[in-house]
Amino acid sequence: MIAQEEPRVLEGPRIRLRPVTPDDAKRTFSWYNDPEIVAPFDRFSVDTFEEFERSIREAGGDPTSLAPRYVVALREGDTPVGFVGHYVPHPVLETIDVWYVIGDRRARRHGYATEAVGLLVTHLFETTPLPRMGATVDVDNRPSIALLERLGFKREGVLRSALFHHARWHDIAVYGVIRDEWAAKPRAA
Repeated sequence: MIAQEEPRVLEGPRIRLRPVTPDDAKRTFSWYNDPEIVAPFDRFSVDTFEEFERSIREAGGDPTSLAPRYVVALREGDTPVGFVGHYVPHPVLETIDVWYVIGDRRARRHGYATEAVGLLVTHLFETTPLPRMGATVDVDNRPSIALLERLGFKREGVLRSALFHHARWHDIAVYGVIRDEWAAKPRAA
């Protein structure tokens, strides 16, 4: 089992990852429940605000939680633009998968998600003994695939017809990066 810890603030050059505050919850909830943001490449279901708040509060004690663990906020002004999370995707395999959403449409295509995922993966390698971090992505989600590959994740395979949404089955690509690969890749300062 992978130990969970309270999220702390992770600082990058342009963004910071910080725990979701009550003030963030409504904005984050609106992104999480916006079908145009979530649904193109993932299953979509509406949570109640109360369920969403509870899932965020309980995420620290639940390694399988899909709740946002961090808000992606711009360093200048601390403006939230998205959120990221991580979870244990399998009860036997010792790996963590990361996920990410830039909910503020004006903040897309500025590299904030790449910076956020890089901060999160570095943090997870620093705070866990695990040799691998992973991510899964719809094979049609070109921007997300490009983000993972830019960070050094390698495509490890495809789970055929693994996720049902929008009235059809979707193939899901499995990506991973090994600790040694991550450590060897140059990072922007």
